[in-house]
Amino acid sequence: MLEDELVYVLSKDHDLNQLIVVESRQSFRFVRKLKSRNCQPRLFPLDRIPTFLKEANNSISVNPLRLLLKFPFFKKIPHNIIEKSKEKNKEKSIVVVNTLKLGLHADCELLRSEIYQNIKKMAAFSHGILIFYGNCGHSLRNTEADFKDLHCSLYFLKDEKGEIVDDCISVALGGNDNYAEVMQSGNGTGMIYLTPMWASSWKEMRMESTDTSDFNERFLKKHYRKVVKISNEISIGSEFDKNVLNYARTFDMSIAEMEGSMEIASRSYLNAKNDVCKEAVSD
Repeated sequence: MLEDELVYVLSKDHDLNQLIVVESRQSFRFVRKLKSRNCQPRLFPLDRIPTFLKEANNSISVNPLRLLLKFPFFKKIPHNIIEKSKEKNKEKSIVVVNTLKLGLHADCELLRSEIYQNIKKMAAFSHGILIFYGNCGHSLRNTEADFKDLHCSLYFLKDEKGEIVDDCISVALGGNDNYAEVMQSGNGTGMIYLTPMWASSWKEMRMESTDTSDFNERFLKKHYRKVVKISNEISIGSEFDKNVLNYARTFDMSIAEMEGSMEIASRSYLNAKNDVCKEAVSD
């Protein structure tokens, strides 16, 4: 659900040496969005990435710095030693992104299981992991404790107060406090929040869901009256308008509009990256 935010922060990172995406059925849309932002990722099956990174590492004979983000992975590659005096502490990164299936949040146990499995797989070649999810119904609230013995650090999407965000809507609205304030502004009116990603994906998730409240027409029409349309910086325009209108008509809701934010995604990404960079310098 945070594809747009992830595409945005990656497209703004001009220090990348390479961008790698784990090849899977769910990665194709993500790759199209990256290319639309002039990012040219390389695709590899997950089981081939360690070999590729090892070969890349051997070819330049440097110690790798690794960071995984939803799970992207950063591997720091120093500049040519001749330029070391000029480029001190400036290093290039390789980022590997592993996108997971849409709609996992509908089943908290399944969501946690999928994320935990992927953390274990990618930790094999990572120094740090930034999990591009919120708490998602508290399903991930114990992640840090559960992986306390992991050799690489875990990082999370946090708001300005340092709190892990509740979910993707909290990310889009700029934090948990902003999310709570928006909900309270409804004065008891049931509101559904749609980001561009939600709006473009709800039909697909509805077809695959097992009658969850997210897509239960009877439940939604009874308890919700308004759709809050949350725009962002890379997915705006007629397609978003059409998708939101389609949702609102399907469930008999009115539409309100709000401006979203990439701030939490950007800050969390940079904080994680900078922390791993410091570790690399100390190594």
